[in-house]
Amino acid sequence: MLKKSIILAALLGGLAVILGAFGAHKLKEIVSAEDLEIWNKGVLYQFIHTFAILAVGLLSKIHFSTALKYAMSCFGIGILFFSGSLYFLTFRNVFDFGVAINFLGPITPIGGALFIAGWISLLIYGLKYSKNE
Repeated sequence: MLKKSIILAALLGGLAVILGAFGAHKLKEIVSAEDLEIWNKGVLYQFIHTFAILAVGLLSKIHFSTALKYAMSCFGIGILFFSGSLYFLTFRNVFDFGVAINFLGPITPIGGALFIAGWISLLIYGLKYSKNE
């Protein structure tokens, strides 16, 4: 699990830097300030949960738990749903996505719920692991 978390964190972290730089330098010329704020929120949450994935992987090296596996999965899928949907929503006024963009409305909160589930899984790990010490 450590190797997977390092690789996933490296990919997602590098992508977050690229997306953040794109937002800061090029995207502000294309979208409104409001849409740029949506983009930046996606980048921020991607960064936060990328570090969470890395931390979970490091914790798994100390003491593996299924709760850590769930946390990592929730954080990774949460980034895809939450941040990914925000990236697409940023362009809703630039490109005509038609009906395809309508499904993103419910996807963003699902990503947020996955983030919460990941943090709850990490809490469960902490409560169970602390009993073993």
